[in-house]
Amino acid sequence: MSGVASVVDAVRSAAPLVHCITATVSMNLVADALLATGARPMMTETEAEAPVVDAVADVLLINLGTLSADGAAGIPPTVAAARDRGAPWVLDPAAIGRGPVRTPLAHELAGRGPAVIRGNASEILVLARAGEGGRGADSTARPEDAAAAAASLARASGSVVAVSGPVDVITDGDRVRRIASGSPLLTRVTGTGCALGGLTAACCAVADPFEAAVAATAWLTGASERAAAASRGPGSFRVGLLDELFLVTPAEVEGGVRWG
Repeated sequence: MSGVASVVDAVRSAAPLVHCITATVSMNLVADALLATGARPMMTETEAEAPVVDAVADVLLINLGTLSADGAAGIPPTVAAARDRGAPWVLDPAAIGRGPVRTPLAHELAGRGPAVIRGNASEILVLARAGEGGRGADSTARPEDAAAAAASLARASGSVVAVSGPVDVITDGDRVRRIASGSPLLTRVTGTGCALGGLTAACCAVADPFEAAVAATAWLTGASERAAAASRGPGSFRVGLLDELFLVTPAEVEGGVRWG
């Protein structure tokens, strides 16, 4: 077993515990997606508890969507706690651009060594100081428009940068992989990008960041195509996506990737 398949198999075997500080609107989908893949979610964001309970997690996810006052206060010390013990962590700078709290916080966090920075093209352009942001959580730029900025951000931050969209772009500043898999229905269900952030974190617990980001993207986009084939619309697609994340084999994930 090699490549993407080995990462999928490792997640299912290791069942990593993912500490998720994520958007309230998508917490349920993120948790269910992690459980479907074989990982385990934990969600605590307050300054008093999050840095303490993070000690038992294998990996940390920071998602800035629907950022609360508790989250804004709890995120920096939780990231510091993860870094102090050498645990990998993933940054999902959701909806940055115009937000006066989340945008400077995202810039600060990008300098604290995330294993992977995962976002849409508009968000990545903001972090690279090459754009002003999209429309809320929606990107107004294509992943390819942000490819150069993503490579520059990867080199500056030392992080792998994964740009989501019709063709996902994943780079460490040197290597680049493009994945063209994925159903358009992913954009019709709230939280699928957040779920990808959670899955990326789970994969980072068992693989190096570049291979983790590639495998997570292949896993979720491939499952989305399988779910869409049997779905009537967004509602059944949401349920089907969880089923396919659970049912798809490591070999099917790897064999189903459409490289861009």
